[in-house]
Amino acid sequence: MVLTLAVVVMWLGAAVPWAVALVVGLGIDGGWLATLAYERRLAAQGDHSTPVTAVGWSFGLIASGVLVAHALTADDARGAWLAVAWLPLAAKALWLVHGLWERTALTPAALDAIAGIQQEARDEAAVARARLRAEAATEETRLTAVTAAGARVARVQARTAETLAGAWSTLEAARRGEDTGRALTSVTSPVTPGVTARWDLPVWGLSEPVPALESAAALTDTALDDVVREIRDSETPALSYREMAARFRAAGHSASEVRLRAAWKRVA
Repeated sequence: MVLTLAVVVMWLGAAVPWAVALVVGLGIDGGWLATLAYERRLAAQGDHSTPVTAVGWSFGLIASGVLVAHALTADDARGAWLAVAWLPLAAKALWLVHGLWERTALTPAALDAIAGIQQEARDEAAVARARLRAEAATEETRLTAVTAAGARVARVQARTAETLAGAWSTLEAARRGEDTGRALTSVTSPVTPGVTARWDLPVWGLSEPVPALESAAALTDTALDDVVREIRDSETPALSYREMAARFRAAGHSASEVRLRAAWKRVA
């Protein structure tokens, strides 16, 4: 506004008194300022007037035109005048930007509410992250404990299997050893003179199931002795008790284990 006023006074000062030139310059700048003030008042009330806005831009264009015309007709400092010729339009643009900022401005209460919401969201996110990390740590601890327990169980099972394998190996070696029968016979010979006993150690492993008999007549002691003798002497050398008992049951005969062993002792 000051530059526009100065240019108008410089132009008209040679033709009319400087007071008249000053009034003309103030008229241009004053009209522009009044238009801007009215536009700002409408904006404060939430209204908008296109004619008022057009008049405001017209005053800005007139002021810039005056400066550009002076720069083109000036003999010196032409570049300086052209450099400042855009200032009236820039002032109008700043009014416009300020109006846009005021339309988007928020009250302190709204800003505090927004800050509170953002802080609450950050707090919830932090709590959620902490909960996830805690759950992950708990799951890791549980998996570590389960893995350690599984490893201990596997080691115990391995040691047990090794012990059982050693026991099976020892029992099998004793059962198949050539000296086992002679040693047991030397022990029983003084007790049962004249009788050669066969000794079979139990087999550690799967056993063959004996088919159940639906009905079988009970044998007397004499008949039981005859059946046991016949089965025992059916092969040479004589069958062992275990083989004889298996064939006795397979043949369909029925007798308790106590009676069958007693008959075996009597026959042997």
